[in-house]
Order: sequence, then structure tokens, then C-alpha cells
Amino acid sequence: MIEWLIVGLLVTGTAFMVTSSVGLLRLPDFYLRMHGPAKAATLGVSCVLLAGVVYFTFTRDHFSVREVLAIAFIFLTAPVGAHMLTKAARHIDVKFHDQTRIEK
Repeated sequence: MIEWLIVGLLVTGTAFMVTSSVGLLRLPDFYLRMHGPAKAATLGVSCVLLAGVVYFTFTRDHFSVREVLAIAFIFLTAPVGAHMLTKAARHIDVKFHDQTRIEK
């Protein structure tokens, strides 16, 4: 049962990271490209690290505090970093894609 949970977390994390990469390549402008790494990559990396926590906890009888701290660190820093990059891009007037609607 634990193996299925680990595999599920790894497949889910990989799917989120692939989705993030595709979004980074396919979306038309800088602002939309920031959405992929900020959201999907954060969840993807967190799922992979959580799979590591589950693996080491149940197969090696060793709870991995480092991986839990890494998950917390990624959840705190990745969205904040993306937000700051977006604010900096707005500050230097990076242009939006022609079809992007901005609601104020």
C-alpha cells in the first residue's frame, strides 16, 4: 500500500512539473509564463519530496526532517519570488501579449 502512495505522489509530482515546463514554453508573454513555475512546479517538487518523506519514514524507519523543511521552504519562496519578478517586470514596463486582457 505504501508503494502505491509513493508511486502516486511521484507520478503526480512529475505531471505537475511537466505541465509547468510546457506552460513555460507555450505561454505567450512573461507574466503568463510566471504562473507555471510559481504554481505547478511548486506542487510538483513538493509531491516528489513528500514521496521521499513517505519512503524513508516507512521503509527505513527514519523521518526526514530535511525534506519537510525543503517543502516548507519551497512553498514560502517560489510564489514570493514569482511575485517579485512580476512586480519588477511591471516596474520596467515589460509589455503584455496583444491578446492579454487586463482588468483593473
